Amino acid sequence: MNKDNIILIGMPGAGKSTVGVVLAKKLGYAFVDSDLIIQSKEGRLLHEIISKRGIEGFWKIEETVNASIEAHRCVIATGGSAVYGAKAMEHFKQIGSIIYLQLSCDAIADRLGDLSERGVTLKEGQGLPELYDERIPLYEKYADVTIDCEAMTIREIVEQIKEKVM
Repeated sequence: MNKDNIILIGMPGAGKSTVGVVLAKKLGYAFVDSDLIIQSKEGRLLHEIISKRGIEGFWKIEETVNASIEAHRCVIATGGSAVYGAKAMEHFKQIGSIIYLQLSCDAIADRLGDLSERGVTLKEGQGLPELYDERIPLYEKYADVTIDCEAMTIREIVEQIKEKVM
């Protein structure tokens, strides 16, 4: 099994898709956005899947899709909730380096705007700070490398990843 992929994890709004596209171009890799694969397989937008299936149902779909991604020389941007799927995260560990794009809760809040439009899986009564506190230990658990993205440009983040992984 090839370990020549780079998998980006982190909170919604951390820049996984944006950084992923730029990094893939810089490395000559393909780019995969797991949220787009989920939407394509389900035939609906993330927030529509969440409304129809519920949070737990969405996480099951996300884990199944992520665990089935077969990639070679690829940058994979995951959804923020990918870390809830242990089977998928183990699969990612087998096929590549997992990079956690770390940002403060305030920076995430500034970038996100309306959470329901983003397809963010919030439990009843849960706000962004609670979600942030719940997910950080999971991102840290699975990350091979953590990049502190606070006050960094996309180009600087890409360079950091290249330095630490290549």
